[in-house]
Amino acid sequence: MPSLLRRVKSKMFIFAHRRTLTLLDGEYGSVFKGRSLDFDELRSYVPGDEVRDIDWKATARHGSPLVKRYVAVRRHSVLLLVDTGRNMAAHAASGESKKEIAVDAAGVLGYLACRHGDDVGLLHGSAVTSRYLPPQGGEEHLERLLREVEAGISLGGPVSAITEQLDYALRFLKGRLLVVVLADEFKPDHRTETLLRRLRARHEVLWLTILDAELAKEDPSALTHEASFDVGNGQRIPAPLAGNSVVRAAYATAMRKRAEERSAFFRRLGIAEQTVSATGDVLPAVFALLEKHRSGSKSAKSGNRAG
Repeated sequence: MPSLLRRVKSKMFIFAHRRTLTLLDGEYGSVFKGRSLDFDELRSYVPGDEVRDIDWKATARHGSPLVKRYVAVRRHSVLLLVDTGRNMAAHAASGESKKEIAVDAAGVLGYLACRHGDDVGLLHGSAVTSRYLPPQGGEEHLERLLREVEAGISLGGPVSAITEQLDYALRFLKGRLLVVVLADEFKPDHRTETLLRRLRARHEVLWLTILDAELAKEDPSALTHEASFDVGNGQRIPAPLAGNSVVRAAYATAMRKRAEERSAFFRRLGIAEQTVSATGDVLPAVFALLEKHRSGSKSAKSGNRAG
């Protein structure tokens, strides 16, 4: 059976110059700068402790000052949180399978983590189930994770519902993680926002959205005589209807509005989000995602100092 990780690495080294890979390594490493301490325990305050380390909620419950004690973290944990519902078995904007793009993106991110000596885990699933594989190191383990993602996505599987995996992460996963979500396009709602606010308070969160194929293309020359259908709900758009100029214009407007709402949603939460529509765009998309996260973290720190 051909190695999925070998395929990912081959694409990386064929399509990326050495300088690009060096920059990508640097962007990945910058995610953890200034975050090399992890919470260990609470203990009584003693003179000389930093006031900022006082846990005020715990102090109020205990009746005397308690401070958070931290330990140095040399090996970080990356969690690939992947939508493997049937929505991900659909075509992406490029016409390729979203599954193939998801595997490539997970492979690039996991390989970067391996190069830096970090552990990689996987949480994936659909509306009815979630499966968790704890972080471990090494390329053999990463290959297993990629196989898990590939096998988990099929047209016959349950529908996607990324909120189920976000909820699972909040309820069961301990310790600070770098969580990278690879998911289908979705319409933001109150539950997703609540879950992400809580998740971001505990972990570093980045989001990579794999764009849908167009069901009613704006370019008439790109239309086919076959009906398009939504893998998630099974609804079909007959080819003559999809070719109607009014339908195409309305569809394009609705898609732009959805994209704007999603971008505003992630900006409001302070979470870096990037879109990808083809396997050939995975490397630049990952680079842009890491760069957005670094820039956002710098902006947040500057704002905190100004305040």
